[in-house]
This record gives sequence, C-alpha cells and structure tokens, in this order.
Amino acid sequence: MLSSFLLSAPLELRLIDQESSDVVSKAVISDSVNQFNPDANGTFRIDTNETLLHAKAYGYRPLSFYADANLTNVTVEPIRVKALYLTFWAANATSPRAKKVLEMIDENAANALVIDVKNEFGSTSFKTSFKQANSYGAHHQRTNRDMEGFMQLMKEKKVYTIARICTFMDDLQATNNPEYAIKKKNGEIWRNHDGMAWVDPFDKRSHEYAIAIAEEAAKAGFDEINFDYIRFPAREGLVYSKESTPQNRIQAIEEFLDKAQKRLRKYGVFISVDTYGNICWAEGEDDNNIGQTVRSMASKADYLAPMLYPSGFANGSFGVKYPSEIPYTVIYKSIANIQDRIDPVRVRPWLQYFKDYAHSKKHYKKFEIQEQVRASRDANTSGWMMWSPSSRYHLSYLREEPADTKLASNP
Repeated sequence: MLSSFLLSAPLELRLIDQESSDVVSKAVISDSVNQFNPDANGTFRIDTNETLLHAKAYGYRPLSFYADANLTNVTVEPIRVKALYLTFWAANATSPRAKKVLEMIDENAANALVIDVKNEFGSTSFKTSFKQANSYGAHHQRTNRDMEGFMQLMKEKKVYTIARICTFMDDLQATNNPEYAIKKKNGEIWRNHDGMAWVDPFDKRSHEYAIAIAEEAAKAGFDEINFDYIRFPAREGLVYSKESTPQNRIQAIEEFLDKAQKRLRKYGVFISVDTYGNICWAEGEDDNNIGQTVRSMASKADYLAPMLYPSGFANGSFGVKYPSEIPYTVIYKSIANIQDRIDPVRVRPWLQYFKDYAHSKKHYKKFEIQEQVRASRDANTSGWMMWSPSSRYHLSYLREEPADTKLASNP
C-alpha cells in the first residue's frame, strides 16, 4: 500500500490499462469533494490536500489509491461485467441461492452480483447506521446479519458488487411520511397494483433518504450503486408537490442524481440507473411520462441500465408479432439506436432470464439467454445484468460466455 501524506505540490499522473498498458484517457479522478479530468494527453493534474483518491473509468473496476509525490502511473483493471441478480432474501453468504450463484462465479460464468440493499417495500438487507430508516423498522426483515463478512468474501473472489436501491418506490418510507407520499386526488396515499406506496420524486426529503441508504452501501464496500425505480409512476392523475410536466419530471431526476454524485464521490463508487427499455426508442424530450430520457440520465449517471427484456416490448415491435422470439435483435438494435446519445460502453442492459409472461409464453432457455449476451457484446457494451426474479440460474446457459476481453474502445 502506498503511504499517505499531504502533497506539497499538485500531483501529475496517468491511468494505465492493466492489460494493454495503454493510457486510459476518458476517466475521472476525485477526492471527497473535487473531480479532476485529464488533459488531451491523458495526464491528470491533481491539486488537493487529501490523500485518498478515487479513479473511475468506464469498463474498468473502480480504484481507490493514496496520493504519493513519486506516483506517475496508476493501473486500472478492465472488466466486462457479467452480473447475476441476487434477491433480497438470498443476499447473504449462507443462502442456497447465493451459494449456487457463487459456484457460477467460480466457473467464470459470471463475475458480478446485483444485490438488493433496499427493496420495493423499503426493507434493507442489512442493518445500516441510518437512524431514520431503522426507526421505521427497515432492518427488521434483514437477510444479511454479517455484511462485513459477506463483502470480504466478495472481495476475495474478486466479485464486482452492485447495490440495488429502489429509489422512489418505498412503501415503508411513504407510509411513515404521508406528507410527501404520492397521493390520489382525494388526498389518500396512492398505491400501485402490488399495494406499494411511493414517495414524491419532487420532494427533496425523498432524495435525502435514498442517498443516505446509498451511502451505507458505499461504506459497506460496494463497487457500484444501482438506482432502480428512479422515476415517476407510469400513472396519470396522481398528485405531487409540483406540477408534473416533462420538464419538471426530468429536472427532478437530474437533481437527485446531481446530489447522489456529490454525496457518493468520496467513496469512489460508480452510479448506474435502471430505465424502461423503451427509453431507447423515445425521441427528443419524450420522457415516457416518468422523467427519464437517455440524454438526461446519461448526463448525470455513469452507466445506463435499460431493461431490455424482449417480453417487455409490445406485439409488433421490431416488425414481428412477438419480440420475445428475436432476443438478439431486440437487444442489439435498442442499444445501437441510442449510440448517438451515449457511448455503448456506458450501457449495461438488464437481460431477461424468465418466461415470456406477456405474449407467446415462450420459455427462455440456453439459446435465448446466450443470444442476449451475444447482442450485448456485439453492441460493445461494458457487460450485462441478468434478471431472474427468483435468482435461479443454469450454469450451462452461461458458461460458454467467453472470458472478459478488452473493450473495443475506451469510453
């Protein structure tokens, strides 16, 4: 480990690809407050009184390191993320599902986990130090009573860890704070078809709450914070604290992400955002009535994670009756359609690992899974995240995915 001390002069250094030895020019280095960008030659000039610095480059693992006056090059490790979703109930080292998933990581079928830290109900998977959430009993149903040991195991296995946080769908928070819960016109708290209440994305208190949970995940050692339900409900006629116009909705989400980036900067974590799959096909400032556009999200988050489930597209999309029959086309074309607004290396799609529930009822097996993975690779993304609601996966469906290779281009 590099020794730490106060720098007497600005530090000049470059980030170097661990595998190719190339300079990684599209990256940022930060201390707890400031963000530093490289010059045209990829050299960073870092003027700070802090000793712990953080490097982030798309397609690479995040890296924290200590400043040293003699330091000129810092190596970063490329990674093409192959992530499996681990449910709230399986988010610990002793659960059978987790053990199965870790076996797949040992077999190189995956190298990353998306782990529920705050679910739709508002429960946290471990007891945090966030007193407000704990006062509501958010930790009462926690499934991980040794998060420190769990994260240590993840580090030993070199698992890239992604903390999933349900942002504005939070029944526990909304129920305990009716003054900023989304309401119906009659003043009652609105609940979705699953009976879950949401908090108002316009209200800054909802921002503070979700970001406080994100900080707890960052302190626990996660590499990335993934904000899910970072949107308005896809429902008209609801009452908010502000007029629900496209401009206002987009601005609210951007303000949340601005605050999250500032608060999480000192931890060096990436921030990814989940979006509807059809965001890839919306034009201009069309926010799908939920506050999400590719340009707005890309301007604030590190990674965009569209839910490109073929079953989520309407019959007739992509020129076929059932889009679930053409998984490669759905994934590849959707990503290609937004490359003018975001570099594909900054896209990491959610892929479908479940039956076509909506249309043809097609079972997704080895061919369909591998076609989605192949499309993600061919579109030059930085990887993928696989959604199985039960966290059940088949090694044979995933193990033929090639080992990580160098991305075609730096972000």
